[in-house]
Amino acid sequence: MPAVTVENPLTLPRVTAPADAVARPVLAVTTAPSGFEGEGFPVRRAFAGINYRHLDPFIMMDQMGEVEYAPGEPKGTPWHPHRGFETVTYIIDGTFDHQDSNGGGGTITNGDTQWMTAGSGLLHIEAPPEHLVMSGGLFHGLQLWVNLPAKDKMMAPRYQDIRGGSVQLLSTPDGGALLRVIAGELDGHQGPGITHTPITMIHATLAPGAELTLPWREDFNGLAYVLAGRGSVGVDRRPVHTGQTAVFGAGSSLTVRADEKQDSRTPDLEVVLLGGQPIREPMAHYGPFVMNTKEELMQAFEDFQKGRLGTVPAVHGMTAGGPQS
Repeated sequence: MPAVTVENPLTLPRVTAPADAVARPVLAVTTAPSGFEGEGFPVRRAFAGINYRHLDPFIMMDQMGEVEYAPGEPKGTPWHPHRGFETVTYIIDGTFDHQDSNGGGGTITNGDTQWMTAGSGLLHIEAPPEHLVMSGGLFHGLQLWVNLPAKDKMMAPRYQDIRGGSVQLLSTPDGGALLRVIAGELDGHQGPGITHTPITMIHATLAPGAELTLPWREDFNGLAYVLAGRGSVGVDRRPVHTGQTAVFGAGSSLTVRADEKQDSRTPDLEVVLLGGQPIREPMAHYGPFVMNTKEELMQAFEDFQKGRLGTVPAVHGMTAGGPQS
């Protein structure tokens, strides 16, 4: 799990919560069910079973892989539409090409993030490059959906390609954890991702036995998803492992700890920490559209069916199929 790393975390700025911070309690720990997305790549549904009031402004998150593809096996998604929210695709291992009906797109690889604000709507496709399909190889990533407030749902679509080298790297006082701030702010340190809805997104790697206690905005929710490894969350050290999500309650700091012993395949605890300012608006969500009302959803489907969300570039010789999630 390379993403972006450094040889000595002690060379980085270090962060910790102030002594008078109020520790956030752990409200729940859930286990992500497994499934398949797109043309058949394996995913874990990180937020399944969690009440939306604890997720807002996040809608869903899939852990894609980790999977070692044989030659000819790598898969992506067909062309599909989106409207009303943002998709955040973070590639930890492997390579993904993306393209949209507005002419945007690019390639993201180890540690890169593609941030697509769907806004008023577009069609896009995500797929492994041809050389990866031919050779096979390791693929591992995340896709997070972030809601947009009603006032921004019909804004013009936008892309941000966030290269791994631009993420804000931080550590804990003892150097036991490496923090990659992809978006938002942590203790005065700003990540590169520009968000319409205020959020913080961090990929943390904790060495065995390491603990981190981070300051956390009191007006944000708090979530921790375990990509790999074993550890505990909260000051009462509630156990968590690969594929589990911890939901934190109110407070101004959150704590995560890595177990002293990890298995040989995942030597460290890998965790994604998420916080966001709840939008607290009605949400109507179906498939690839996230709007505020049923009527807006119906309009989104009509606009898609009538080609108003764009057309697939003819160079690919593809036609848009039915909506994909």
